[in-house]
Amino acid sequence: MHRRSFLQTALAAGVIGKRSLMAAEPHLQFPAEPRARLGVASYPFRAFIDSPHNRERDRQKPGMELKDFPKMVRERLNLRNIEPLGEHFRSLEPAYLHELREAVEKAGSQVINIPVSVHASLYDPDASKRQLGIDNSKKWVDAAVMLGSPSIRVHIQGSRSFEPDVERTAESLRTVAAHGAAKNILVNLENDDPKTEDAFFLVKVIQAVNNPYLRALPDFCNSMLKGDEKYNYDSVRAMFRHAYNISHTKDSEIEGGKVFRVDVARTFRIAKEAGYKGYFSMEWEGGPDPYEGTQKLINESLRALSA
Repeated sequence: MHRRSFLQTALAAGVIGKRSLMAAEPHLQFPAEPRARLGVASYPFRAFIDSPHNRERDRQKPGMELKDFPKMVRERLNLRNIEPLGEHFRSLEPAYLHELREAVEKAGSQVINIPVSVHASLYDPDASKRQLGIDNSKKWVDAAVMLGSPSIRVHIQGSRSFEPDVERTAESLRTVAAHGAAKNILVNLENDDPKTEDAFFLVKVIQAVNNPYLRALPDFCNSMLKGDEKYNYDSVRAMFRHAYNISHTKDSEIEGGKVFRVDVARTFRIAKEAGYKGYFSMEWEGGPDPYEGTQKLINESLRALSA
C-alpha cells in the first residue's frame, strides 16, 4: 500500500495517533511556470467588495460580490489563483460556500489561501478567550476544506492588557495545527501586526509547535513599518525559512501618510535562496487604484521570477 493511501485509510478509521499525525508532512504540488505561481488577494479590493463583515467598503465605488472576484481576476489580470479575505465572505454556511466554490471553478480558478481573523487573542491568559480563538480557527479550517483551499492564515489578535506570549500562543496553535493536519489544511502565520505578529516572535511560535502544518506567510513589506530596512529583510528571510505554500507580494506600504518601499527583486531572491516553491499573492498597498497597482505588481513579479 502506498504511504498516501495508508494515511487516508488510517485517518478514516481513526487509528493514527496524535504523534504520528503531527509527523505527517503536507504534500502540495506547486507549478513552476512564473505566471502560474502568482495569485491575487481580495484585500486590496476591499473598497469594492460587498459583505456584511467588510467595514472598508466604499459606497462611492461600484460593488462586487466575492463570488465575482475570481472571474474579475481571470479576465482583467489573467491569473487563476485567488486569496479571498475572511471578512469578504458573507457567511460560513455550507450553501454559501458551495455557491462560492462553484463560482471559483466556473472561472477556471482556485483558492490558494484564506486570511482570517478569529476574534480572540490566542495568547490571552483567560483560557476561555483562547478557546474562542481556537474554535473560530477550526471553523475556518473546515471552510477551507469545502472551498478546496490548501490553507488558512490565522491572525494573532492582540490583548490590551498582555504582551504577546510564545508559550500560550503555541499552546493554542498546537490544537489548531493538529486540526489542520487532520483535514490536510495548512495553518499560516503572517508578519502583519508589528506588535503581535513580529516575524521573530512568529518563528519562535512555529518552532515551539513543531508541526509541519503550521507555517509562515512572509509579507514582503509589513516589517518595513518599523522604518528599519535591515530589520525588514532579516524578518522576511526568517519567515521564508518556515514558509511553504503562500506569501504576500507588495512593493510598498502606506502608514500614517508615509510610504515605505521594498526592493521586490531582492525579496524574490530571498525566497529563492530559502528554497521556497509556493505561491506569491499580490497584495497591493501602494495607492488608491488596486487594479493598476496589482497589474504593476504582477509585471514586477514575472520579471523577478523569470530572471
